[in-house]
Amino acid sequence: MPGPLLHVGATVLCAHGGTATPTAPNPRVLVSGQPTVVMSAPYAIAGCPFNVSGSPVPCVTGQWVVAALRVQSSGQPLVLMDSQAVCVPNGTPLLPVAAQPRVIGS
Repeated sequence: MPGPLLHVGATVLCAHGGTATPTAPNPRVLVSGQPTVVMSAPYAIAGCPFNVSGSPVPCVTGQWVVAALRVQSSGQPLVLMDSQAVCVPNGTPLLPVAAQPRVIGS
């Protein structure tokens, strides 16, 4: 399914509302003047409030597991709005909330 490419300025949250940011932006492809993100780049998560029985178990990092099939940069698939990721340590998803609307990939 085609979807907008994610870029550094995109809003991405963990399932609990923590803010996720890419640790390694891809400067080779820019959209809306900002670097895109490749599937292999992990996201760092800050401010995740998740806890189990009163013990904090916040999301720390997120790793994309499904990304674009047809759009790559330097041999790596680019991340789309509908890409899927898993957070560590609890296995919940990352949720892209807002991204640039002009460049679509599949």
